[in-house]
Amino acid sequence: MMDDVDPMVEIRASFFVECEELLESLQDGLQIMDDGEEDEETINVVFRAVHSIKGGAGAFGLETLVRFSHQFETVLDGVRGGTITVDRSAVSVFFQSGDILADLVRAARDDEDYSDKTKMQTVLDSLNTILGDQPDEADEVDTTDFQPMGLSLDLELGDTLNSPDLADLADNAPAEMPVKGFEDGYAIHFNPDSSLYESGNEPLHLLRLLREMGELKVTCDTSSLPTLSELDAQKSYLSWTIHLTTDELENDIRDVFDFVADLCTLTIIAPGSNGPDNPTPPPPPPNKPQTVDLSPTEIPKAAQNGTNDLPTLTAPPNGAKTPPNPQETRLPKAETPPAKQKNPSPSKSAKPRPTVRVDLERIDRLVNLVGELVINQAMISQSVEVAGLQANSAVADGLDEFMQLTRDLQESVMMIRAQPVKSLFQRMSRIVRESSSMIGKSVRLKTIGDNTEVDKTVIERLADPLTHMIRNAIDHGVESPSNRIAAGKPEEGIVCLSAGHRSGRVIIEVSDDGAGINRQRVLQIAIEKGLITADALLSDSEIDNLLFAPGFSTASEISDLSGRGVGMDVVKSAITSLGGRITIQSTPGSGTIFTISLPLTLAVLDGMVIDVAQQTLVVPLNTITETLTLTETDIRALGPHTSVIKVRDTFVPLLDLGAELGYRAPMESYIGTIVLLIAQEDGSHAALVVDAIQDQRQVVIKGLQDTFGRVPGVAAATILGDGKIALILDPVDVVSNADGRTRSPQPKLQLTG
Repeated sequence: MMDDVDPMVEIRASFFVECEELLESLQDGLQIMDDGEEDEETINVVFRAVHSIKGGAGAFGLETLVRFSHQFETVLDGVRGGTITVDRSAVSVFFQSGDILADLVRAARDDEDYSDKTKMQTVLDSLNTILGDQPDEADEVDTTDFQPMGLSLDLELGDTLNSPDLADLADNAPAEMPVKGFEDGYAIHFNPDSSLYESGNEPLHLLRLLREMGELKVTCDTSSLPTLSELDAQKSYLSWTIHLTTDELENDIRDVFDFVADLCTLTIIAPGSNGPDNPTPPPPPPNKPQTVDLSPTEIPKAAQNGTNDLPTLTAPPNGAKTPPNPQETRLPKAETPPAKQKNPSPSKSAKPRPTVRVDLERIDRLVNLVGELVINQAMISQSVEVAGLQANSAVADGLDEFMQLTRDLQESVMMIRAQPVKSLFQRMSRIVRESSSMIGKSVRLKTIGDNTEVDKTVIERLADPLTHMIRNAIDHGVESPSNRIAAGKPEEGIVCLSAGHRSGRVIIEVSDDGAGINRQRVLQIAIEKGLITADALLSDSEIDNLLFAPGFSTASEISDLSGRGVGMDVVKSAITSLGGRITIQSTPGSGTIFTISLPLTLAVLDGMVIDVAQQTLVVPLNTITETLTLTETDIRALGPHTSVIKVRDTFVPLLDLGAELGYRAPMESYIGTIVLLIAQEDGSHAALVVDAIQDQRQVVIKGLQDTFGRVPGVAAATILGDGKIALILDPVDVVSNADGRTRSPQPKLQLTG
């Protein structure tokens, strides 16, 4: 039997998951605004994100989050209404506000107090400065609108529906508001879907917005309300028939429902219109409707007259102040100057696809089961092969279909685990803003391919390495503003973060337009630290790779960002632990590019099964460009112990895989042997000698790191169809650590200090 889970706990958890999505939308919109490409819809998306977070936070009584988001929302509402002009400095404040909002959400999620109150107050002061002469209601938030969830409906809707004494509000109504509207007014039928409540919205606030437009009469239809025993707390049973007398246009009325248009059924009949295209909504049953109090103050006690119609709601007497409502926001009317218009791209305006949130543990369990299915499929294939069944037999045909279905299932499961790197890239945007501000540099982050999908495990473990690299690029790569101007560059530096798929792997690049690597200084520091000898002759790439040596740092003094000798070696270790590689390309005066190559998934890969010295090994297929059989004319001697082979117009190092792994001594002759041509990240190749190629198959990755630590040249292990365990090689690592002995049977030299 499953344990009972408190529904409020589940709702609260769903709210914080939704907050992450809203914060992502917020960052997307702010980035578009920062690029100067915003349109009216972009500003609305940003506003909606903050508004939705505020509404949900109010439902759970998260007062600090409510008050901050309310101030942020007030400024954004001014932007929507055209009363606040957005410039780069304002967008910078919006980014900082988004960062604070994210911190507040995560602190609330973890039931922690937000500690950096000084920083939050600084951002609030900046928002106040942007507001200028705009009314600032941050200190006047009516917290009665933010009752904790479960009380809000009881106090504002439930009590109204259950009490027969709340219909007559005439004794409590303020002075009458003059109305210029049509005599018969608008007829509005509003039927919210249950998803409207799930998204943190509430009909009461929409009705209050309508009240501001003119004379309002509201009737609540409770005819669909079941008995208490049959009531489903997740469903919506109430609808409202509204009579609004106003001089506003129909579009202005629809604007009130703009945020919930796809979460309800809405019919608006203009005065004098009663055709087939605008049918009058059916009136509610005479014995069921109840009235709803729309006053922002506490629900008053009504006279005992049993009337069903809500009296005219009027404005307060002259000079009286209407209490502000933090969830009421009027959209700009038709005469308001529109925001800058641009044609949004289809990807920005397209409606998002529906999604289902699933616990990650369940997905991991499914991935493991699919992995076991792949292993069993390989075992069946092995058994059929051993049995010697004909290729066109019914069993063989069924096995082929089973293999294809297994592969399709595996790919589908891997797609479930895959997530866009957008959330990771957005976190790096904050790192860039804070790091550049810390050391007085002006740096902008440019992202490319942020919709590239990567295994979720990879994304989680990439955060720290990318943070190190971003900070390194800002501190060491991008020059100071004065030096950039002297070099004829823009004062603002650019750090570019890109992602994409290439040859079955994920390629992530971190680049900057700074001064590039000072190789002379790198050499000098390496000699001083004893990493190399003074007479060492190194290529540019070898000098660049010295940056990954433990404890290496080119910083002349310790700062908040770097100089402690910890950084790039940690980055390389983290990337290597993911089965990845990292390389450097740098051009003096133009910048540096760090390239990270990672496997698409950490669960299954396509591999080539080979034999080497009576050992069965697996080489990832995406590292092999071609296979060759060597002839006498292909092999050339290079030095006393090494050889190369000629591949078309180039020479490639020849490496004996069995000798490099320590399985046997180098072979006396390589004529007639099979080699795998391995592609490296820098575009070069190497040829690995193997004894035989068994076949190509899909294998399940079983990690070795937790048990054995990192083994040079070995990425992981797998279980083959015959039940044997085979090592999965990292051929690029084998090549980089190879000694290349192919012409001497002597054992490897042991170097001693």
